Formats: sequence, structure tokens, C-alpha cells
Amino acid sequence: MKKIICKKEYDTETATLIKKCTYGYFGDPAGYEESLYQTPGGLYFLHVCGGEASPYPAEDILRLAKTKVKDWMAAHE
Repeated sequence: MKKIICKKEYDTETATLIKKCTYGYFGDPAGYEESLYQTPGGLYFLHVCGGEASPYPAEDILRLAKTKVKDWMAAHE
């Protein structure tokens, strides 16, 4: 998936996957996935998707500040 946010490109095809977390099971309407990526330019983002009852009912890319990466990693150990 590719998305432009504030004139910056975030692309799962060209970025490096750092960590992927899955919640729920396949077909779970409340289940979802969060995948942390780093772009070649050093920016971080989350690729998210999930069921209709999840926090991410549609596939999306959310940018993540460098200062928040450590907190996200700690929360997803």
C-alpha cells in the first residue's frame, strides 16, 4: 500500500518491516493487524487493517513520530 501524507510518501513495498502484531483470529470482526515500517528516508509508519468492529475497519497508513516508536515497540512486546 502507498499513501502520501504531508507531501511524504509512505509505501509498504519500499519500506522495511520492523515488527508486525496481530490481534484476534482470521475472520474475527474485532481482529486487526499493525505493522511498523521504516522508510528508506528514516520515517516511521504503521500499516493497519482489521475487521469491521476493530479500531482499523479499513486498510490505512498512519505516520508515527520517531519519538513514539520506542513507546509503540514497548507496548507490543
